[in-house]
Amino acid sequence: MTKKLNSKYIIIGAGLSGLTIAYYLLKNGESDFIILEGRDRVGGRINTKDGIDLGATWFQNHHSNLNELMDSLMLNKFEQYSKGQSVLVYNTMAPAHYFESHQISPSAYRIEGGSATLIEALTKNVKNKIKLNTTILELIDDSQTIYVKTNQGVFSAEKVVSTIPPKLSATLKFTPSLPENILHAMEQTHTWMSNAMKIGLVFKKPFWRNKELSGTVIGQVGPVIELYDHCSNDGRTYSLMGFINEGLRDVSPEQRKERILEYLEKYLGKEIRDYISYFEKDWSKDQFTSCENLKSVYMSPQYGNPLFDEYYFNGKLLFSGTETSPEYGGYLDGAVYSGINAAKELLNRD
Repeated sequence: MTKKLNSKYIIIGAGLSGLTIAYYLLKNGESDFIILEGRDRVGGRINTKDGIDLGATWFQNHHSNLNELMDSLMLNKFEQYSKGQSVLVYNTMAPAHYFESHQISPSAYRIEGGSATLIEALTKNVKNKIKLNTTILELIDDSQTIYVKTNQGVFSAEKVVSTIPPKLSATLKFTPSLPENILHAMEQTHTWMSNAMKIGLVFKKPFWRNKELSGTVIGQVGPVIELYDHCSNDGRTYSLMGFINEGLRDVSPEQRKERILEYLEKYLGKEIRDYISYFEKDWSKDQFTSCENLKSVYMSPQYGNPLFDEYYFNGKLLFSGTETSPEYGGYLDGAVYSGINAAKELLNRD
């Protein structure tokens, strides 16, 4: 292997955490880094299609790291629409329960223009540093250098920060092997979004609002678990977006779509079938998010294991990503927090 370094730092992953690291390195005068990304796009689990956030979507005012980052990027937020009656389906044999949202409850916010707007802003100054379609195969500790073997060749650096979800990191080859305790922690850490199935429907007009419905459907039973108004803040696009029952993986796409539409027609009206476009995203089938030993987690998973705060490979390998964050792990804010911390670690250790 060549001894010439490709860069001072390698960031693995061009999701929110990886791009936040890059943003803060540049902000502090450090530009000697590259970003390796396995997908054919940037964003990771942020994935906006035709205005619909099929990945990460919401955040709140107390998510200070994300809010401060958005302010520095001059991005706007707006409140999740919740006016009108919402629907709770707790028994398909009983009438649905209609209720009004409490305005005093903490508001959820969305990013104006979709969550991908955040990724676009972070990517703006580092496009030439990102190498897409680059799958990580092995990380090698060799004296003062760390080598990253990929399907696109071998890259080398003084330090590497990996933002690959811990459970997926555990499937990589490390030479020499990482300590058993960190490998065990990786294997036991649930990957946020890995079991989620999301849908989005775009319409010519927000028919539910005209019927004084909020667009919110909460289903304790049936094909749709959660559905929300997902219209753009500028009034240009009208859509609904939500999560569907994992059991629908077992039926064909056509059957799945029909069950979803039939269910929503019952509670929102026949207008649900007048959609312009229909999207699905099954994150369990995303090779850079999920893996074979996927487990569905319905209770709040544990994130931020202290082992992820330590350096490995004799001070050359650091881990980042929302699952590693002790603050709001599994949220957008956790990804930003971990990215900022990783950047600080790199800058302070030199």
